[in-house]
Amino acid sequence: MRLYVDSSALVKRYVDEPDSDAYVAALAGAGSLATARHTIIEAARAISRSLEPADAGRMLDQLDADWAHLEVCELDATTCALAREMALESGARTLDALHLAAMWRMGGDETRLLTADERQARAARQLGLPVAQTSSLA
Repeated sequence: MRLYVDSSALVKRYVDEPDSDAYVAALAGAGSLATARHTIIEAARAISRSLEPADAGRMLDQLDADWAHLEVCELDATTCALAREMALESGARTLDALHLAAMWRMGGDETRLLTADERQARAARQLGLPVAQTSSLA
């Protein structure tokens, strides 16, 4: 199964947060992982804000190494136009709409969204997109 992983879920791989273990297990169990280009920015910012500088540096290095193994959707004109429509239809916030549009472009209903952001999950469900459940959040 392919998972589309947003920043809130990916960060749990590097920062110990509530339910991190469940998200890390979901990431490890995926056949493949996909995300959008802006995830690297969101994740790096969250990691650097959540950890002491030395730990953040190590985790940012790990993020960079892991990034090479992700399928990445570019935020091109088509993706942005789709995000606009999704935001207008669902009320999704801008960055969430970009994630949802990227997910759709990378497999739509054959890809599941892994997010720790309940507002984004609600918007995805409203748009008919499948949302993965971690064992502790099901």
